Amino acid sequence: MALRVAFQMDPIESVDIFADSSFRIAFEGQTRGHTIYVYTPDKLAYREGRITAQARAVTLQQVKGAHVTFGPEETLDLAGVDVVWLRQDPPFDMGYITTTHLLDMIHPQTLVVNDPFWVRNYPEKLLVLRFPDLTPPTMIARDLATIRDFKAEHGDVILKPLYGNGGAGVFRLDPNDPNLASLHELFTGINREPLIVQKFLPAVSKGDKRIILVDGTPIGAINRVPAAGETRSNMHVGGRPEPVALTERDQEICAAIGPLLREKGQIFVGIDVIGDYLTEINVTSPTGLQELERFDGTNGAALIWEAIEARRA
Repeated sequence: MALRVAFQMDPIESVDIFADSSFRIAFEGQTRGHTIYVYTPDKLAYREGRITAQARAVTLQQVKGAHVTFGPEETLDLAGVDVVWLRQDPPFDMGYITTTHLLDMIHPQTLVVNDPFWVRNYPEKLLVLRFPDLTPPTMIARDLATIRDFKAEHGDVILKPLYGNGGAGVFRLDPNDPNLASLHELFTGINREPLIVQKFLPAVSKGDKRIILVDGTPIGAINRVPAAGETRSNMHVGGRPEPVALTERDQEICAAIGPLLREKGQIFVGIDVIGDYLTEINVTSPTGLQELERFDGTNGAALIWEAIEARRA
């Protein structure tokens, strides 16, 4: 089955080809005989009932510094391709949300991965709220007094932007930290969004597990260990990836959330688990495929394409 596939993503010429999941998925698609196009979100447009993108066909190779060859730019009618990948990185702002509305207009006739309606309605830090029995004590709020009350109850907490990514703006506030009001002033001065506060989990010192699910089924995990003196385990900020096996608790978490992910068309998802707790369900632009493949040989990109090809068939 040869498919025409368009990737809506950050500039492909700038990615780390040995770490980036979008590149790995696109390269795997090419090896399976699919035609690959790329475009950045600013090239997406609606015009008189059509959803188009100024896109370029690409030929990919796993050669650092020479990994992509571009064809000429063309106006691609996205209703005429088989698959569109929604893969630009957050922040999950109104620009991001607008692209999901536009892609809604062609899905599911053109299969958009992940389903843009549910990406919009289930961003990473909000979908977990549907599973309070799986998550640490969590609060979404903007009011400082309300947040103070939560911190007084739980003592040691993590404070972060609701729509942030990559570990940016994540702060640990222990019981003696006096900076809550200052951080609240900083965040509320930047935007009008609430903040998310979670009870700090000491188990993070042993790692923040990224479990990858394909069509609701876990295929493996990597452990991300924080650098010395750092609370955050994100690889963007120096977290060290390590091989790790799925525990019985991990399987319980995946069994609880997997059916919903499958039902809502979330084909490629990365969840974060610290100790026994689910902390995030990443549906916008999850990572970890290449690290998983290096550690245990699991070709997650191939499993993702098998799920997509089955849906297209």
